[in-house]
Amino acid sequence: MTADGGAGAGAGAGVRGGAGRVGVGFAACHHGEILQGVFLDENDRPCAGLVTLPMQGPGTRAEFTHTPGTSPGQLTVFPADRAKALRAAALAIGECAALRGQAPCRGGELTLSGDVPLGLGMGSSSSDVIAAIRAVADAYGLRLPPATIARLAVRAERASDPLMLGGRPLLFAQREGRVLEVLGDALPPAVVVGCTLGGGSPVDTLSLPAPRHDHEDVRAYERLRSLLRRAVADADTALLGRVSTESARLAQRVREQREFGLLDRIAGRVGAVGLQIAHSGNVAGLLFDPAAPDLGHRLRRCVRALRTCGIPVTRTFATGTTGTTGTISEEQLHGRAHVRRDRPTRSDTSRRRAHLPALRDDEGRLGHGGGTAPARHRHRTTR
Repeated sequence: MTADGGAGAGAGAGVRGGAGRVGVGFAACHHGEILQGVFLDENDRPCAGLVTLPMQGPGTRAEFTHTPGTSPGQLTVFPADRAKALRAAALAIGECAALRGQAPCRGGELTLSGDVPLGLGMGSSSSDVIAAIRAVADAYGLRLPPATIARLAVRAERASDPLMLGGRPLLFAQREGRVLEVLGDALPPAVVVGCTLGGGSPVDTLSLPAPRHDHEDVRAYERLRSLLRRAVADADTALLGRVSTESARLAQRVREQREFGLLDRIAGRVGAVGLQIAHSGNVAGLLFDPAAPDLGHRLRRCVRALRTCGIPVTRTFATGTTGTTGTISEEQLHGRAHVRRDRPTRSDTSRRRAHLPALRDDEGRLGHGGGTAPARHRHRTTR
């Protein structure tokens, strides 16, 4: 596999495109949106779009074994409820077979594993779908370009997050699978204290009402787009927080979060630059400027305030300056004098509660959130 999650021409073993050939693929998730609404495309047409907050760590790994000469009914997926990933695999088989000049071999077996919590708005279904497409392509000895993966992903799940495009800040038309604007190389640096609202319950995105926007909405979102463009260009973390907070506030009209006001007040009290909330789930975060001289103190106050209010804290991570993200070190959280080791989270929506890795708080000390989430999918041990 290549570093971007696709599979290169030399990955795996066996005959390319042959029966029993196992292809593998991986796709990361995200931490909800920084900005989501309706924007004008290059033809001044209103178009739904979003900018996600990238995050390293959780993701989906897919394995696909195709069986030439089998019928479409013999294409299976494990776990069995991953219908979107199954559709994506079928579409990818047709695409790859055409590129290889072969008849589509629609039978095969797709297995998904990973640790992306379902239904929290972290792109779990997009992660499944993209990993599945990459695994099928690898089984054919191909690496599909991101634009092709985006097209297939939208066909498979009606709307897709831009996880196939890496960590750069992009305004992405999720229902059309295309980039409306490349905002720059990286989001402004920020430290994010993640949490879950609504008790961490999963959200069936297909049950959410379809948003309706008028000309005033378009103007408001275009203004936020302009501000985010400036925030990226100037590496302005405060402006990033302002944009994400206003986007979350506007989203309240479509899907009201009871804890929005509380989260906003906590952000003000603990010195956060803003907050972000997934527009189709319950994952949220408070954003901090990593250059703040008392960052560790602010983060500890934030965690205490969230927990006091009954809001589960999940993980603390940082957006980088090159489109990457990482967890926060103990030294950043506590300072040199206090460093210590802590002991190490719709039809496709799980009915169980979703969990993220919890931050430890031993004797009031904030942990780094570097643990792993409970597995969302597990490899099958028998066929």
